[in-house]
Amino acid sequence: MDGTRKCPYCAEEIPAEAIRCRYCRSRVAALDPTRWYRDHPERRLAGVSPAVAYALAVPVVGVRLAFVVLTLLHFVGPILYLALWLLVPFAPGTPSLLERALDAARELVARLRGHDGPTAPPNADAVPGRPAA
Repeated sequence: MDGTRKCPYCAEEIPAEAIRCRYCRSRVAALDPTRWYRDHPERRLAGVSPAVAYALAVPVVGVRLAFVVLTLLHFVGPILYLALWLLVPFAPGTPSLLERALDAARELVARLRGHDGPTAPPNADAVPGRPAA
């Protein structure tokens, strides 16, 4: 029972690393976030096509062909490729480029808020001539 899990469709026990259920032939790995990463041996440019192919259990050539067709028909291919390049992490368990950029922006904003700007006196709300409440 160590390396198994239940199929979400037929509830049979299958190996944990299975892409398809051997009983009902359903794809069980497409929604697993640990399978979405770009560091594959088949990667050519940014590794998006092999990442999609590996996660969806389809041939890499088919995914590359789909990107080319989407580029020729509606120019959606490069936009989708760029979006996936930003969203899919390079290696399993690491943050994606978009997550790293957002974290860097948050840190920059936090540093700017913490160190910049005029320093207010300790009791800036007090009206001169009146005692503080």
